[in-house]
Amino acid sequence: MFDGLQGKFQQIFRQLRGEGRVGEEHLRAALREIRLALLEADVHFRVVKRFLERVEAQALGEDVLQGLNPAQQVIRIVRDELVALLGEEGRELQLSGQPAVVLLCGLQGSGKTTTAGKLARRLAARRRYPLLVAGDLQRAAAVEQLVQVGARVEVPVLTPETGEGVVALGARALRYARDRGHDVVLIDTAGRLHVDAALMAELQALAEAVKPCETLFVADAMTGQDAVRSAEEFARALAVTGVLLTKLDGDARGGAALSVRSVTGLPIRFVGLGEKPDDLELFQPDRMASRILGLGDVLTLIERAEQSVDAAEAERLASRMARQEFTLEDLRDQLRQLRRIGPLQSVVDLLPKGGAMGKVEVGDAEERRLKRIEAMIDSMTLAERRNPTLLNGSRKKRVARGSGTSVQEINQLLKQYLAMRKMVKSMQGKSWLKRALKRR
Repeated sequence: MFDGLQGKFQQIFRQLRGEGRVGEEHLRAALREIRLALLEADVHFRVVKRFLERVEAQALGEDVLQGLNPAQQVIRIVRDELVALLGEEGRELQLSGQPAVVLLCGLQGSGKTTTAGKLARRLAARRRYPLLVAGDLQRAAAVEQLVQVGARVEVPVLTPETGEGVVALGARALRYARDRGHDVVLIDTAGRLHVDAALMAELQALAEAVKPCETLFVADAMTGQDAVRSAEEFARALAVTGVLLTKLDGDARGGAALSVRSVTGLPIRFVGLGEKPDDLELFQPDRMASRILGLGDVLTLIERAEQSVDAAEAERLASRMARQEFTLEDLRDQLRQLRRIGPLQSVVDLLPKGGAMGKVEVGDAEERRLKRIEAMIDSMTLAERRNPTLLNGSRKKRVARGSGTSVQEINQLLKQYLAMRKMVKSMQGKSWLKRALKRR
């Protein structure tokens, strides 16, 4: 997410930090590079102009130029202005009515159908009883796709009857929801390859019939300024209450996210960060700005860990490590806990960048490596997992055959495991660890 923009910002700030003394000429050069980086990321040129005017007014002040660390102050100014540019923090759906109606609109391919399922899952987790409505009657297989999405998130789907139009379907959905106790109706609507009058007329008629309390424009973050222009058109025709950006886990340049609030005046409410039903988050401008600048997003990482990791299991593993009772079984369990948080690259992307580490790429090979480690450990007997010294040559060959790996890979695993045990042992005498154990 925002890889190109993040890399450019990192390079600009690295150059600033490398200057012995930061003067006005250095700051102006950095601002020119920031301008090019934002334009290359497909940020609206008017947004870039206003953004740089605000940054320049603060960055060229006496307090910054004569400060102890001008480069750090410039980074702070850019981050604060990015937060202001991205707008307010996202908020949950504001539901009213019996049932409450949420209308999803947007262009074809923006991810409305998948997003409808994610919203339904989010509502169900908050003890709501949602109903999905297959209102996309134009795209082939759209109804069947929503039926599959509904089955995946365990939410019922209302499909159109033969010859039924979307307005009649919307009215029937309200009656159906009242009769069966659904308190929220999520309507997926038809998209187009571009905005046209027929689409808007159909959407306006549907909105008039169902009176939605929320109308969300679903935009593909990878389309840049096209998403912003489309949002403007939909906002003119409908009472759009917010924007939901999808595919931010892809190769998004960032133009839509950085432009949509300033250009349309619509707040970004949610962001989609993957294909799984739970990959939907409230928009957090401060965290997004930190990610763009390569400062990491540790808070989001912590929240994901809290949602995905078994706290009791994590506590047990930590205690065993502290008591030097760490076995291959424990290593396997830790890897499983890590994988529950999400793909390895998404976890690494939330960590601060910069320094010697720079950007770390975690590809499919690393993901497969973790799975192979689990397979190797699972192919061992209980005694071998708890006492790896039992693994002689013949046992290693058996484990290799059972896990589809090689003896060399098993030797490498054992070497890494022993290195981890040695590291844990060296930490045993640390005063902070002793204090932590006393508190248990």
